[in-house]
Amino acid sequence: MSIKVENISKYYGEQKALNDVSFSIPKGQIVGFLGPNGAGKSTLMKILTTFIHSDEGKAYINEFDVETQTKKVQQSIGYLPEHNPLYLDMYVREYLQFNASIYKIKKERIEEVILLTGLEPEAHKQIGHLSKGYRQRVGIATALLHNPDVLILDEPTTGLDPNQLVEIRELIKTVGKDKTVFLSTHIMQEVEAICDRVIIIKKGNIIADQLLADLLEKQDEQVISVEFDFKIEIEFINKIKNLIKATHIHDTEWELTFPVDKDYRATVYDFAQEQGLKTLSLQPKNKNLEKLFREYTSTES
Repeated sequence: MSIKVENISKYYGEQKALNDVSFSIPKGQIVGFLGPNGAGKSTLMKILTTFIHSDEGKAYINEFDVETQTKKVQQSIGYLPEHNPLYLDMYVREYLQFNASIYKIKKERIEEVILLTGLEPEAHKQIGHLSKGYRQRVGIATALLHNPDVLILDEPTTGLDPNQLVEIRELIKTVGKDKTVFLSTHIMQEVEAICDRVIIIKKGNIIADQLLADLLEKQDEQVISVEFDFKIEIEFINKIKNLIKATHIHDTEWELTFPVDKDYRATVYDFAQEQGLKTLSLQPKNKNLEKLFREYTSTES
């Protein structure tokens, strides 16, 4: 396993930031680590990257113990912390050369990561003159310098504009083809676009751990969006067989909720025919990751 976490707990005074957390990640997966603020995401990432120690449990990177084999762990990971610490007065190549010297890496590797991360147009500039998107590229390039097997990225797309989001997303997908990527983010669309698997944490406890495709398919209700050619009242809508709930969206458009035992689009179509209506549109509307995340992490749950 690239990452293995066994019964990790961490306390800050009387507050329990992590509570008996366990999971493992095989080589080659891109895993989104999700949770509300204060859930324990950054704490676990700091434990995995050897910045802090756990109070209970064990964790391993490439089979190396994060507590007792810290140098091996550090050689195995590339880490981009949430606030991406950079020397803003240094030039891009100068900064990468400085970090490469720490790892005793050949100069050829610097040019490789500049090419890989799309830094060529800005490589001659001071980091302080770069956009936020290019600064994130510098951070990722630094994490990749020593060609680690595991990348740990804490909020890698925070503060980026839509174009920069797409660029960094594609970069993460590219480097994730031959590495294990463990990333924390609040942007659900990024998870849906990048990740193979999702782990959700709430108040220090893992509350969901599934392949993304399985999580999105796991729906307890079926929602169908329908638009008729004529405005009708709720009393008529409620005549549809097996209807759980009807929500009036706008004018002739409704969202209808049914059980998941079968596809109810035919039922809605037949109802429209019986009422002398035409269906201008009729399509399933499953919950996206953002809705599922809210359900898992709401204060009531």
